[in-house]
Amino acid sequence: MTRRPILRFAPSPNGRLHLGHAYSALFTAAKARELDGRMFLRIEDIDWLRCKPEHTDGILEDLAWLGLDWEQPVRRQSEHMASYTTALDRLDKLRLLYPCFCTRKQLAERAGKRDPDGAILYPGTCRLLTAPERMRRMTAGEPYALRLDMRKAMVAAGDRIRFTELGEGPAGETGRLSIEPQRWADVVLARKDIGTSYHIAVVVDDAVQGITHVTRGQDLFYATDIHRLLQMLLELPAPVYCHHRLIGDETGRKLSKSAADLSLKSLREAGVSPEDVRRELGF
Repeated sequence: MTRRPILRFAPSPNGRLHLGHAYSALFTAAKARELDGRMFLRIEDIDWLRCKPEHTDGILEDLAWLGLDWEQPVRRQSEHMASYTTALDRLDKLRLLYPCFCTRKQLAERAGKRDPDGAILYPGTCRLLTAPERMRRMTAGEPYALRLDMRKAMVAAGDRIRFTELGEGPAGETGRLSIEPQRWADVVLARKDIGTSYHIAVVVDDAVQGITHVTRGQDLFYATDIHRLLQMLLELPAPVYCHHRLIGDETGRKLSKSAADLSLKSLREAGVSPEDVRRELGF
């Protein structure tokens, strides 16, 4: 018997939801109905510096206002940090991680090619440190992140790793696609401040929850390079991906919390109805 597809909507509680989040949630719900699947809600709150309980409450309020429902329980990443540490330990035992002591200021001052997120590609500075030097700096209490040695990881995982894209990427990519992890260089898998990262948490959570179809915005399309690579290294199942269009303002800029774009709460208080939102977004 083939099990039902499982999808998830996974917002971060670092601000109020806006129309872009509404589109993603409604898209996921519509895809779940199309596939006769199940829909989960995941609260991605590993970043304790920015995520607030009141924003989690706001997410639940906004989604209920839109008329959406989901299966219980809601998975909160902050309650599963040990799972992410276990995954990092496994990668460390494979000798695929190394400590990086570089500060954000040092990285920002560098010039060079950029990764898909717009950050300067990491040149591997700390990868070149000797084992005694790493130990000395760690023992001295110097803060460090953990980076994935991308060259070693690609050798360990094998070449020609692929994924199925049912939506489309920013340049119209669709179908059976190959990953290109090298465009990210040695990505951070455990931040200095929170001890893990989005990349580790999302692949672990998708596996634990049995997610079969990942629906998310095109801004995360290139992150699939990292996620499929980690799935191979950690021997986790590969979901199907379905990246959807992004909702922008009148200039075409993607809506974001950091830009204080109009929230669903503000729209609701201004008299906008859930039906108005659905109609505006094409649902």
